[in-house]
Amino acid sequence: MDLSEATYIIARSLPPYETYGLAQQLRRSAVSVASNIAEGHGRIHRGDYIHHLSVSRGSLAELQTQLQLAHRLHGIGVDPAQSLADEVGRMLSKLIERLRALPPQH
Repeated sequence: MDLSEATYIIARSLPPYETYGLAQQLRRSAVSVASNIAEGHGRIHRGDYIHHLSVSRGSLAELQTQLQLAHRLHGIGVDPAQSLADEVGRMLSKLIERLRALPPQH
């Protein structure tokens, strides 16, 4: 959630002509990260959870690319969001690793 908030702040600081371009993509990617974690957690089967965590990790990679693009094209400071994205990436990787290491469900 902190990553989504930080991303929304960055999206608001982009020029108005980016409202339906990069700003919208940033917001969608950030929301997708958190939403897929939540949706996966709400599933019954561990495999579904792992799948949604993987989708979340893909959205995170997309978000990191968009943050760098915002920085390169518009000089926007993305450090708080980028640091949070790095942390979320580590957390997702560790969670996926630990879930895969659990014994099979019955």
